Amino acid sequence: MEEDFPRGGPAKKAPESKVPKTRVEVDSLFETREPTVKKKRKGTNKQEDGTTVKRPKNEGAGLKLNAPTTVDILHLKNLKVGTVLLGCVKEVSNLEFVLGLPNGLKGYLPVTNICEAYSNLLSEKLDSGDHLLDVNPSNLLVPGQLVRCVVSSMDASKTGFVCLRVSINPKEVNKELSSSSLKAGMTLGGCVESVEDHGFLIDVGISGTKAFLPKEKTSGAKSQIQDLKVGQYVTALVTEVKNKGRVARLSINPAAVSQACAESEHGWTLGNLVPGLLIQAQIKKVTLHGLMVSFLSSFSGVVDFMHIDPDKVSSYSVGDEVKARVLYVDPTDRVVGLSLRSHLLPPRSDVLENVAADRIGEVVQGCKMTAVHHHSGAIMELPDGNSAFVHKNQMKEAKEDFNPNRLLAQPEHTLRITDYSPIEQMHLATLRKSTVEATFFSYHDIKEGQIIEGTVQSLEVYGMHIKISDHIKGMVPKIHLADITLSNPEKKYKEGMKIKCRVLSVDPQSKKVVLTRKKALVESPLPLFHSYADAKVGRISHGFIVCIKDFGCIVHFYGNVKGLLPRHELNMDSSVKPQSLFYVGQVVKVKVLKCDPENEKLILSFKSVTQEDVERVQSAEFVFEVGKKVEAIVLKKDLTGLKVSLLPEKVTALLPMVHLSDHVSNWPLLWEGLQEGDTVSDAMCLCQSKHTILLTKKPLLVEALEGGDVATSFTELKVGMTMVGWVRSIMPYGIFIDFPHGLYGLAPKAAMSDKFLTSTEGIFQIGQTVLAKVTNLDEEKHRFLVSLKVSEVSSEGEQNAQARLIQGQRERMGVHDMITSRDSDLLQHVSSVSLGDKLKMSVKEVMEDGSVSLSSDKLGNIAVLASKHHTTDVNTTPGNKVTAVVLHVDLLNTRVHVSLLPKLMAKKKLEKGSQHMATVQYVDKDFAVISLGETGCLTVISTTTHLNETFRFEAEKLTVGSNLTVTVTNPKCEDLRGLPLVDWQFVKTLHRHKVSESKGAKHSYNIGDVVTGKVKTVKPTQVFVTLEEGITGAIHVSEVQDTPKVGSFPTSTLKVNDEVNARVIGGQDVRGHKFLPISHPNFVYSLPELTLLPSKLKMDRSLESMENEPKLENYKPGDEIICFVSKFISETKCLELAVSPNITGTVELLSMINKPGDANHPQKHFKPGQCVSAKVVGVKSKKPCRLFLSLSGIHKLEPGVVTMGTVLSIIPQMGVRLKLPFGKSGLASITDLSDMYTENPLEMYKEGQVVRCCVVCEENEKFHVSLRLSRIHPGKPIPVKDKDIGSVSELQAGQIVQGYVKNVSDNGIYMRLSRLVTGRVLFQHATNYFASDSESFAEHITVNSLLTAKVLHVDEKKSHVDLSLLPEDTGKPDILPESLGFPLRLRGKEKEEYNKKQAKKKRKISESKQEQAVKKKKVKKEEKTSTEKKKKKKVENSKGEDLDSGVEVYFREEEKENGKKKVKNDTQRAGEPGSLQVASTFSWDTDLNTLKPATAADNTYESSDEEEDNQSKSVKKKSRKEMEQERKQAEQSLSRLEAELMDPSARPESSSAFERLLLSSPDSSLLWLQYMAFHLQATQIEQARAVAERALKTISFREEQEKLNVWVALLNLENMYGTEESLQNVFERATQYCEPLPVYQQLADIYAKSDKIKEAETLYKNMVKRFRQEKAVWQSYGSFLLRQGQSHAANALLQRALQSLSTQDHVDLIIKFARLEFQYGNTEKAKTMFEKVLTSYPKRTDLWSVFIDLMVKHGSQKDVRDLFDRVIHLSVSVKKIKFFFKRYLDYEKKHGTPESIQAVKRKAVEYVASKGSEANN
Repeated sequence: MEEDFPRGGPAKKAPESKVPKTRVEVDSLFETREPTVKKKRKGTNKQEDGTTVKRPKNEGAGLKLNAPTTVDILHLKNLKVGTVLLGCVKEVSNLEFVLGLPNGLKGYLPVTNICEAYSNLLSEKLDSGDHLLDVNPSNLLVPGQLVRCVVSSMDASKTGFVCLRVSINPKEVNKELSSSSLKAGMTLGGCVESVEDHGFLIDVGISGTKAFLPKEKTSGAKSQIQDLKVGQYVTALVTEVKNKGRVARLSINPAAVSQACAESEHGWTLGNLVPGLLIQAQIKKVTLHGLMVSFLSSFSGVVDFMHIDPDKVSSYSVGDEVKARVLYVDPTDRVVGLSLRSHLLPPRSDVLENVAADRIGEVVQGCKMTAVHHHSGAIMELPDGNSAFVHKNQMKEAKEDFNPNRLLAQPEHTLRITDYSPIEQMHLATLRKSTVEATFFSYHDIKEGQIIEGTVQSLEVYGMHIKISDHIKGMVPKIHLADITLSNPEKKYKEGMKIKCRVLSVDPQSKKVVLTRKKALVESPLPLFHSYADAKVGRISHGFIVCIKDFGCIVHFYGNVKGLLPRHELNMDSSVKPQSLFYVGQVVKVKVLKCDPENEKLILSFKSVTQEDVERVQSAEFVFEVGKKVEAIVLKKDLTGLKVSLLPEKVTALLPMVHLSDHVSNWPLLWEGLQEGDTVSDAMCLCQSKHTILLTKKPLLVEALEGGDVATSFTELKVGMTMVGWVRSIMPYGIFIDFPHGLYGLAPKAAMSDKFLTSTEGIFQIGQTVLAKVTNLDEEKHRFLVSLKVSEVSSEGEQNAQARLIQGQRERMGVHDMITSRDSDLLQHVSSVSLGDKLKMSVKEVMEDGSVSLSSDKLGNIAVLASKHHTTDVNTTPGNKVTAVVLHVDLLNTRVHVSLLPKLMAKKKLEKGSQHMATVQYVDKDFAVISLGETGCLTVISTTTHLNETFRFEAEKLTVGSNLTVTVTNPKCEDLRGLPLVDWQFVKTLHRHKVSESKGAKHSYNIGDVVTGKVKTVKPTQVFVTLEEGITGAIHVSEVQDTPKVGSFPTSTLKVNDEVNARVIGGQDVRGHKFLPISHPNFVYSLPELTLLPSKLKMDRSLESMENEPKLENYKPGDEIICFVSKFISETKCLELAVSPNITGTVELLSMINKPGDANHPQKHFKPGQCVSAKVVGVKSKKPCRLFLSLSGIHKLEPGVVTMGTVLSIIPQMGVRLKLPFGKSGLASITDLSDMYTENPLEMYKEGQVVRCCVVCEENEKFHVSLRLSRIHPGKPIPVKDKDIGSVSELQAGQIVQGYVKNVSDNGIYMRLSRLVTGRVLFQHATNYFASDSESFAEHITVNSLLTAKVLHVDEKKSHVDLSLLPEDTGKPDILPESLGFPLRLRGKEKEEYNKKQAKKKRKISESKQEQAVKKKKVKKEEKTSTEKKKKKKVENSKGEDLDSGVEVYFREEEKENGKKKVKNDTQRAGEPGSLQVASTFSWDTDLNTLKPATAADNTYESSDEEEDNQSKSVKKKSRKEMEQERKQAEQSLSRLEAELMDPSARPESSSAFERLLLSSPDSSLLWLQYMAFHLQATQIEQARAVAERALKTISFREEQEKLNVWVALLNLENMYGTEESLQNVFERATQYCEPLPVYQQLADIYAKSDKIKEAETLYKNMVKRFRQEKAVWQSYGSFLLRQGQSHAANALLQRALQSLSTQDHVDLIIKFARLEFQYGNTEKAKTMFEKVLTSYPKRTDLWSVFIDLMVKHGSQKDVRDLFDRVIHLSVSVKKIKFFFKRYLDYEKKHGTPESIQAVKRKAVEYVASKGSEANN
């Protein structure tokens, strides 16, 4: 603010500064203490654990650096800004990175927090408007990379969640380090600051230190250090320190960096300790929650339970030396967190392998809680053996109290995996029931067409936001708020309201869900179109209109399904426009006429839909009936069940997962067994809603419906009736039971079981089949109660437990057959064994819990486990051979459970009715495997004796080791595959066994050997396997399956810890990751390359045959090969594919997509590891060798091929130039852009746009392409309004055609009818108006204008087409408007009469001439004869252009025009020199007022013509005194010549005249320029150059301006008639002899005026670099940009200018740019610029005045009046305000009304009254 506007209130005194208490820093390592001196107490000092430590005598040694008292994980609430942490990159995007932090925390790293060098680079790119592809942030960090970061902010979002932002800027992470503290051997995190010739400058954040990373000198492969970019993060080792730390030499050798250990000699302190350091620590204390250690002699640190090595958890003891990695350092609490996990310690690199997991969102049942840490959380063991961490906040509901003991008491838990922590390599999970049972956990769970319920969050102008869950939001667009458009939606919807919506589209990647509230869509009973495959011909569905055009409507369905509703299918008159009957957002019922799923084209009909069709869809297609048996095909699977299509009607229905079986454990098995496309038989209709039909396959329910023993309505219910139902929902007071026909009843808690129940949870499962007895009926409210007590339920409902057992086993056998029929080696192995089979096995490993892992040749890589109960008294030493009995085959997890007990090996014969003491050997939810006493026979029983049986305690359930009394009812039951069928009774027993441990042995092998290993890591394109001797092997994705299916992911078939048999086929160089074949002469490998292909695993397959694999040179263009997606390179927009371990290929963008819309995010359609089919385009034999591939199905361009193209440039008068695949380019003519010509056809295209095109032909290695839909889709009946005319022969006289104006010349108007055919329109056939010259047409008919013409004549021999544009021929308006005032052209009788009159006049004139002819001389006769011939010739020429004109004046005008245009026409003829027009872009007169070189000669010519005309008009008068007239003419010519010689202002007309004048005025640039113009009009270009060179030598050196004028003229000359090289030579000379700035400005103006935009822009860029302090340069450049319409570039230029110019120039520059914006750019933007300046300088009335002038010219009256009202209230002098009042009044008098004038006067009176005497003075 200025001093004239002081702030109100009294001035405040500066507060007295308090003297701060001095804090003494004992040492940079030690704590800060107050300088108080206390007496020492003798004795000892007690620590937390109770031990006493003597205080050393040395005081300094007694000061403790940091003494942690507890071990805890890092909590978000305890995190502080400034804490440094070790992070791992999880996700990479263009704006920020997601980092995984210790203990499952997540941080966000903006690109502006990387380093200053990269931030400056981004700013420069943004200021200059350049593309940011070369500074893509994804090049700086890679997923899995470990980085050192610091907490920069912890802001809370609107929803209450804390957003943790971090920074890796070395100046913040290493801010406590100084130059003097640098030591060799330290490891530092830094970013590349600049790239030098021999290395890189690394920003390590230490002031005064230059860190240099030299480039590696490698003769072989290119090292990773060669590709570093500015801003890229590196972890480096300090190898050398010079000049007291001012210079440091670094190394990023992975082995050296990972092995570098921090030492005490390095001088680390608590202040500068950074995460990521490797240290040697000593364990000081072992606690339940972790370890306390000491390191670097005086530091203390903590290792929490998540970072203890799980393999050594029980072996840690006080005093042990361990290697650890620093995880975080809290500078406030002085806590140092460490990690002992092996993946963070050597020899691992700084890039972790596992960054993310594909199990996020998965609900896992049967998890065990292995450890609880009350302040942190719990460790859960998943059924597959993996571990997951549950934070203590996720162990309870949001508002519940934390009670870990209650959780520990539960034997099993159900959790949901929520995330993956790469630092701990562990899943993160939640036990919150609300989250576990949430229907929608992520956006992937939401399906299109689904009905969902949400809460209204907010109403916006564009629509309504809906909350679906805590982390999932949806949006209802404005047009979808109701069936009609709501003008006041806030009246219908309130915040917090619960509503039901249907999902229109889901985009999980961008996290967008679009919903609809249109009742017609939400409650539509018609089938939904989720894909084009659903839109079968004849089907009817609801859709909504998204676009209305004259040719019809575009109807949108679900997802990306759209269809065209043509105009003729709208059921309306042809004269009525569709816009008048339909509106955007309207729901319509349409019928499918045509559908092309491949090309995603859909043709619909509105008028073909009848009520009968709708009724047929709703009822006639499928007659629903409860209990009706149906057959269906599985369409889609999700967690809720199976979406099926009923046969043969193809009606969509839902078979919920819970209705697949009566047995809960069979639900997931049957769901997994059924795949998309499978047929489901014997399903039964259960109920029907508005949205779908519900099916069931529950055997008991099906049996009840078939027998008719069900109530169909409430009136049929009777007390005491027993019915089969299923659990609907579970409430605290009881459970609701569903029954057929829409009935449901309540079973109170007391009626759920014969046993006392404290809770309803965990007793029954939702969907479980039950028997219920009606106990109470409420007739009034139609409600009833039921009982589930076993004692009350009739035994007739539960006929036999054995029947349920047999049914359940039949279902499992069916699943077994379905799963094993799949093409999978693992499943084939699983199917080869069954219950009771005996197998020879080898012990692999003994687990910590006592279970044993075994291997078998028969089972291959299948995991085989024997629990500790089944290894009692068995030698389980690894490698020992044992015999095992199969107990259970787990089809879901491909796992086999066996027993090694010897008593199960003997098998004796059973007799019917015999009784035995049986032992439970294996248990799952519904079934148990038992052994029958000493017989060793195994069989299966149900775990419950009744359908409704409940268990109050765990001891009541069957467990392994439980004893049973059984009676054999059938020794060999066929339904159980020969197993005995028994009845049983339960007897409780308990067994305990010890846990044994063992370790595996090492093995060695040779190349070609078949080896066995365990899968360690599964990546999309590679699988790492741990071999028996501990060496890691690699399996390429191409070596997993022999014939992978396109679209499949071969590596996904392998799971971690799976055992595999493989064969060594080569090796990988660990450093270069190169593939080394078997034939390599120096085959030395540390990472064996393996194969799993069955064809290569055959022992008869020799190594030589494997070497004959296809090589790079064996591939030919056109070959079709199988590849695997490796990665998408965003910088080059290329897709990298893996063909084999040693062959890779690349696919360019245009060869990988088939839709233009896929060009923005092509990587969405290709997932890493995905199998694809590609065609070879070419082979690159030079290094790096690779294949060029195509995924679009084409490998070369030929006529008729449809491909993708990118717009390179738009050529206004020709068309669109496209970049085509395979390095080709093509041109789409303006007539080939559409099947229907439109005005401004090039407007819809822009540079970089991706389009589909069809190759038409090839000429000179350049292609002509077409964007016409009729060519792109040749097989479709696409309407073509303007056909592509191939030749003149296709045209006929009288035909009406359309075309674009090519150009307007003296011969007529040329129209482009197609790429190959151009027609001409003579002027007399163009308009009914008479125009004297072609320039009138050129002014009003622009190039590329769309015109309709009629074919008059076709000359096939000459390929000429004559056209007509006359309104009577085309039916279109005249091309020239009537407002121009041109006379009408005479036609017909009027023309004939006018010609007769003119002929009479000519005859009279000729008779009078004949009387005087005798008196004339012979010379005069000849002259007259020649003149008449000339006139005749001119008349004939004019007839060629206009034959119907009889006006004599017109002929004279034609003569004048021909005289004018003769020079122009001659120059256009090739090879014929003529006069040049020199005044088109440059005025040779530097004063711009006096010299008109081009028109002067023309005016002279015109005047002579006028004299001739005047003479011809007075022929009679002149003929009387012929001799006297000749004498007078001679005298006049002599006098005129004398006058020219005497008058210095007269323009010379000869070289001698110019030379005479130059002798008197040699320094006059005006004269020299006129002399140059004289030569140019005579096409004497070299003479004009010579005159300019003479002028530069002749003009005195003092006359700088005169010389500059000549230089500018010479520049103009070279620009018009010279070459670019000659122009540059003149420009360079001019800058040497003159001031450079004016020369630069003049050349820029010349470029701009001659439409050389690129040259002008290049020159302006050089000017702003060279003359950055000159305000005029910035103004000129800004004016140029705005004239070109580049408003954004001009804005960026202004920002650069403000940085370069001094402050006093800022206001003037901004105002100048604002004025230019008003004139050429955006008015609103200009107003904003003025407002900003006037806010800072409110008293600058000159600026206000300029603003008012511009607003008057460009703004609305309201804006101008508002501006005046603001100005008259400014706090400036009264005199200035009066000036503005006067202007205000003048404005209103000119533009306002009497009322507005009075209002201004009234404001003026009020102002004078308020100012009083000051205003009067």
